[in-house]
Parts: sequence; structure tokens; C-alpha cells
Amino acid sequence: MAQPQLKNKTKTNIDDHSSLKGTLASVFTLGFILIITWVSVYFLFLERL
Repeated sequence: MAQPQLKNKTKTNIDDHSSLKGTLASVFTLGFILIITWVSVYFLFLERL
């Protein structure tokens, strides 16, 4: 039986040397904003009981 062979053998070299510090800072900032919002709404709810 014939062996199938790939004619175009390509290697993909991924050179990803980018820093993800900005992404991490953005995620933490967004997380803190969401936490502050939820805590504020919770205290507003408790105040109106």
C-alpha cells in the first residue's frame, strides 16, 4: 500500500518575546474595579434594609 507523504513540510517557529505585563495590569485593574463596584452595591443594599 502506498505511503501518503506531505509535499510541503513546513515548520512554524513562533517567536513570541512580547511581555504580558500590560495585560496583567489591565486584568488586575478591571478586576479591582469590578470588586469595588460589587462591594459598593452590597453596602448600598445593606444600608437600605
